[in-house]
Amino acid sequence: MEIKILKKTANELKIEIEGEGHTFGNVLQKALLEDDKIDMSGYNVKHPLVSNPTMYLRTKEKRKPEAALQDAAEKVGKRSKDFTKSFKKALKEWQRK
Repeated sequence: MEIKILKKTANELKIEIEGEGHTFGNVLQKALLEDDKIDMSGYNVKHPLVSNPTMYLRTKEKRKPEAALQDAAEKVGKRSKDFTKSFKKALKEWQRK
């Protein structure tokens, strides 16, 4: 995965995420919107077969957009680990039946 910064100001950040699509964009946007210091977050995929998502976020007050994005990415990673752990547990329980 490669990320290109397209725009950066004190409270805005626009990036392009190469090699991803709607799935990752949606998960990341949801995590960003859980932050009460996010004024707006959205992403766009021009064409699902040939386009990389462009993610935009705007923060409130003095929240740095790059810090908000990093926190959201860490939240997504933790959820992924939690899902993997829960799935392995469910699979073991199902195999005992």
